[in-house]
Amino acid sequence: MARVFAHVDAHRQAFIDRLLAYVARPSISAHGIGIRKTAEFLFDYLQGLGMEARLLEGAGWPFVYGRYGESPHAPTALLYGHYDVQPPDPLDAWNSPPFEPEIRDGRIWGRGVGDNKGQHLAQLLAIESWLAVTGNLPCNVIVLLEGEEEVGSPHISDCVRDCRALLADVDLVITADGPVHESGRPCINFGPRGIASFELRAVHAQRDFHSGNWGGVAPNPIWTLVHLLATMKDSRGAVTIDGFYDNVAPLSDLERRALDALPVDLPAVMEGAGLARLDEPQERPFFDRLAAWPTFTINGFHGGYGGPGTKTVLPREATVKCDMRLVENQGVDEILDKVEAHVRRYAPEVEVVRQGGMEPSRTPLDSPYTRPLQRAFRAAQGEDPLLVPAMGGSLPDYAWTKILGVHSFTTPYANHDEANHAPNENLEVERFIAGIRTGAAVLAYLGEES
Repeated sequence: MARVFAHVDAHRQAFIDRLLAYVARPSISAHGIGIRKTAEFLFDYLQGLGMEARLLEGAGWPFVYGRYGESPHAPTALLYGHYDVQPPDPLDAWNSPPFEPEIRDGRIWGRGVGDNKGQHLAQLLAIESWLAVTGNLPCNVIVLLEGEEEVGSPHISDCVRDCRALLADVDLVITADGPVHESGRPCINFGPRGIASFELRAVHAQRDFHSGNWGGVAPNPIWTLVHLLATMKDSRGAVTIDGFYDNVAPLSDLERRALDALPVDLPAVMEGAGLARLDEPQERPFFDRLAAWPTFTINGFHGGYGGPGTKTVLPREATVKCDMRLVENQGVDEILDKVEAHVRRYAPEVEVVRQGGMEPSRTPLDSPYTRPLQRAFRAAQGEDPLLVPAMGGSLPDYAWTKILGVHSFTTPYANHDEANHAPNENLEVERFIAGIRTGAAVLAYLGEES
């Protein structure tokens, strides 16, 4: 492994230059810009590494597949990432053009550099470095890169089911995505929360009304939704939809200890976010809020007049956009069914519009692959990673744990302030190089599990 690390160090600038060139390729799935060209570029790259490469076509943009190694005595690791990026808007908020990446202050700035091009390129360069130095890999590797993650991964479950023969011997999945812990320490995430999104629509008339002539006569759809929402969550922060918490999986003792061990400077977090208080319940520990409990969030409330001054209007319709973050053992359809039943009971004239979702996922902390991953971080970065039982956000991790039935890990390489999805997205140069080293070490220590 020392020889591989030396190769990474010797090719440091060349690897940085290749990341700059990769980020300069727009690949915006929401707009359909550059996706196929980027997929073909990656296909050519994997083929050039000597991998069995394919474009897996389906209803959406192609998945890029590559495989190296067929040893029955070595584990097979699937390295997942996504080559699509978020739209760069608003453009005037960027300090440099989003698809003309620059290096400033030790960071590479550009759309997609952290989420997710820099992170999965680090994995690919780790493979390339092993092949350049030894002509082989320590374990079998499958690469699967998606082109629709930023629009909710609508076809990943179909891809995994349709291509099971190509994935039949996968033992574990590793996703390099997201930021490291806010303390700057590396971490291993053992699963994301899921998400269920929906819209509540109230329409009470064919047109808007004068509030003086019709107020108290025509029902107000905004009030209808306000009253409905008040039946769905109480002032203590508890979701009051029947059965909402029925299937919440409790933390194991190991997960409890891991959460309690995560460092947090709560006053600094609150000051940095401009918060005067945390959401209810006040006594709930910080990381329990992100890992152990589901949430109900109002994303937006729309209805009536919102311009300057006043307009004495009684609106005909109103909508509320919502999401619920789900924890292990909850299901998207289960929760949306309960939402619909609640609305039928308390406001039957309100329409529930399902907007889709993503199932939660959790890998046990005592997985046999936890130890080799810990050893890899220690060897590549010089410190033990924090173990995070569940992430607050959502990824299509369920495709691996619930469809393939294997353990799955997220190993972030990006800095905590990468500004993914926002203007001025960035990746620290040293974290990119450390990601290549870590990816190489992961393959080495997985190979020892043969």
